[in-house]
Amino acid sequence: MAEIKVYYEPEMELLTIFWQSPRINQIATELGDGIILIKDATTNEPIGMEILSYQPSDDRFNSVNVEVGAFVNRLH
Repeated sequence: MAEIKVYYEPEMELLTIFWQSPRINQIATELGDGIILIKDATTNEPIGMEILSYQPSDDRFNSVNVEVGAFVNRLH
């Protein structure tokens, strides 16, 4: 089962989400609108993201949906 870690630092208005473990050799790429993609520098694989100037009422997100089940089964 995948584990997602979410960190919110209200005094910095920073929301950080990791769906893989943080890396020593991670790099960040700004995607625009205050959204930063965090990648493994060796494999270039996305491992997380940061949202700058985040507040709980942020309109960049309508909601968070969590779906449980096999993704492959939904492709057929």
